[in-house]
Amino acid sequence: MEKRENRLLNWYKKKRPYSDYLLFGLLLTLLPILVELRLLRYSYLTTVASILIYSIVALGLNILLGYSGLISLGTAGFMGLGTYLSAYITADLNLPFELALIISIVVPMIIGILTGLVSLRIEGFYLAIATLAISEILRKVFVEFEVVTNGFSGKKADYPKLLNLIDLDRSGTFIMIVIALVAIMIITYNLINSYTGRAFLTMRGSESAAQAMGINIYRYRLLSFAITVAYAGLGGVLYMHFVKYTYPDSWSLLFSLNILAAIVIGGIRSIPGTILGSFIVFGGPDLILKRLPVIGEFDGLAYIFNGILIVLIVLFYPTGLIHVKEDIKLKLLKLIKGKESYSG
Repeated sequence: MEKRENRLLNWYKKKRPYSDYLLFGLLLTLLPILVELRLLRYSYLTTVASILIYSIVALGLNILLGYSGLISLGTAGFMGLGTYLSAYITADLNLPFELALIISIVVPMIIGILTGLVSLRIEGFYLAIATLAISEILRKVFVEFEVVTNGFSGKKADYPKLLNLIDLDRSGTFIMIVIALVAIMIITYNLINSYTGRAFLTMRGSESAAQAMGINIYRYRLLSFAITVAYAGLGGVLYMHFVKYTYPDSWSLLFSLNILAAIVIGGIRSIPGTILGSFIVFGGPDLILKRLPVIGEFDGLAYIFNGILIVLIVLFYPTGLIHVKEDIKLKLLKLIKGKESYSG
């Protein structure tokens, strides 16, 4: 009987995140309705949509950094490549959105796999510099390859047209972004709890031990880079067809560092933590700090306070804010047990 209860408990724990993710997505789909009813500002929808897109990209980097133990500073370049490819295919070639989505994910993935080949020979800071160099090369391509990218003038696109039949508006595109995020959260959860996720963690802990267990280091390094870049490409497509504009300066080192900061602040190896970190890094100034009496009155002051907040979190809570709730519960339990033992 006890074994059966344990199996049911384990099954419940495994299934529970799905309902949480779906509920999270359902709540987000209410935002366009609130905007239509004028209960929420129009600008909030744009900010939240951007945060959700960045969350998808951050989840990909979390797989690479948190589970595989590899680092990349090339996120901006790969996401930017996704935006330009999608814009060119849909706006210039007038091809279906679905085809643009596939190509804009596959092409960065191929480059990501090639980057993974580089990681077979170098790691640590050297790998970070190599991925940064690839990102800067891509950004230079965005500037110089004007036939496709329009250079510094930037590239424009429109809201997506699904199956060449359904024209999405701003609200429809926002809902599509929410669906994509929930799907990515579920896919990521399944991935990290599969043999592949365990192989990533083993490789992160010790490559020698991983090889002794029969794990192909080369294969899983390439796979981790491919997944990370695929998430970035998907984020680029969603960004392009919601914001409807991209230009080279958007995809700089600062953006890659912000994605990295979102993972560290929210919690490495945590899906909810990645979402939380993205809200703090990308949404903190616009959604919260700019609305405060004194901070919001001066241009740029909100971003300074947000930077200070990030530094404080990294210094005093390096495990990530997502673990605050668990730590508070643990301390309360210790306090209660301490009182019981003292009274006893």
